[in-house]
Amino acid sequence: MKILELSRTRAFAGILLFGLLAMTARNAVDPDLWWHLRTGQWIVETGHIPRSDPFSFTRFGQPWVSHEWLSEVVFYETWKLAGASGLMVVSAIVTTAGFLLLYLRCPGKPHWAAAATALGALSSAPAWGARPQMFTFALASLLLWLLERGDERPWLLVSIPPIFLLWLNLHAGFALGPALMVAYGFGLAIEVALGDTPWRDAWPTLARLLLLVLASLALVPLNPSGVQLYRYPFDTLRSTGMRSFILEWFSPNFHEPRFIPFLIVLLLLLAVLALRRARPPARTLVPLVLTTLLALDAVRHVPIFALLAVPVVAAGLAWSPLATGDLFSTTRVRPMFNVLAVVLMAGFALVRWGGLARGQGAAEAQQFPVMAVEGLRSRDLGGQVFAYYDWGGYTIYRLYPNYRVFVDGRADLYGDEMLQQFQTAVQLRTGWREVLERWKVQVVLLPPHCALVQALALDSNWHREYSDAQAVVLSRNSPPNESTGGSTNSSPAREKNAKMIGEPVPNLRH
Repeated sequence: MKILELSRTRAFAGILLFGLLAMTARNAVDPDLWWHLRTGQWIVETGHIPRSDPFSFTRFGQPWVSHEWLSEVVFYETWKLAGASGLMVVSAIVTTAGFLLLYLRCPGKPHWAAAATALGALSSAPAWGARPQMFTFALASLLLWLLERGDERPWLLVSIPPIFLLWLNLHAGFALGPALMVAYGFGLAIEVALGDTPWRDAWPTLARLLLLVLASLALVPLNPSGVQLYRYPFDTLRSTGMRSFILEWFSPNFHEPRFIPFLIVLLLLLAVLALRRARPPARTLVPLVLTTLLALDAVRHVPIFALLAVPVVAAGLAWSPLATGDLFSTTRVRPMFNVLAVVLMAGFALVRWGGLARGQGAAEAQQFPVMAVEGLRSRDLGGQVFAYYDWGGYTIYRLYPNYRVFVDGRADLYGDEMLQQFQTAVQLRTGWREVLERWKVQVVLLPPHCALVQALALDSNWHREYSDAQAVVLSRNSPPNESTGGSTNSSPAREKNAKMIGEPVPNLRH
């Protein structure tokens, strides 16, 4: 029976592994991916991490906290070696690793743990992709696994500071690490206050947590941006421009089908918490409440919520009437069937990877103005392009350094004021023309339905260079008035930076 149980556990783990590798795979089309690739190229080719912005004409030369530099190097080297297919596979592996660690933390029988993990994965699906956030997800999952195992094997906790050092150079989500440890310790202190856990059992864990938090905070300056990284996560959370402009910072809209799995997890969680036997301890409940509030506040936090909610849901399933019978008894499931199921799921993952790789070009062309940008590559229209926000990174990827952008996905660099200027121009709010004049905008790259496109099409100072169903390129008939403010594109600094990266710009596409 033990051999059968071991076989069953491995079978569900294998099915879950290959199922997640298939589920989490996505085409490399995240809007921010492109400026990450270009930044990674900059770092690899120059041997330096940028301290100031080289890619825009509105923030050119201004201080820039490149907090994702290590992720960008990983992305670029992967892209250079294996193209978009390599990025797709690497991001799927990193995300799947986080979910497998989550599966190991789930109590109860393997099939219920696998089902709860799969549901958590579905709830997190809107955040999947080739993005630095996936490193934060995987490392947060590893941190929680270490914290839970650390009660019995404290020596495991020694690995947290070096993991944290890696984390803080991969993504600014590192701030989640100390926050989770503090919440875990606060919950344990509540257990002591309520009499659920004796003080003599709790104080060694609390002391270790305090040392880990202090050690982690002391490591933060060990990054290229130094002590600036202490305040960066807080500046991001306080940015009203990002919260009003970037979709992943919006609260989940449960009218959209993609958020239905998240709603199901929330409802199951409430049902489990109502069951007295399945109620989690305070050390679990406090981080769970924290991440639930974060997930309801912004879509980008839903994967972290899943890391806390899924084990609680799995524990509830273990107490449910469904768990009283063994759905996979020896008379119904044979070891050979387990092997066949794992092999079929592995084949499905490979087929899906192949399909995504073949469809990368079409997916890229569907979301980004490939033809319009190709037209700009072959012409010199002044070097300063006002591109649609979601296309800014792609414009950097394809056109830098011959062109620089007005804004792109680095909302933290531009700040609320610059994002508002972009909205003013795009939506034809009062002062929209002054924005274009102030920054000497020479080229506009926007969707045809954009209000600014309609206005400039009627302006004799502008003419249409290119147009299709996806994008319109408009350029000035003559240079803007030099007496207005803004940035020029022919400065010595530009020429120096262009030479550092090398012109003509190599095409990163594979």
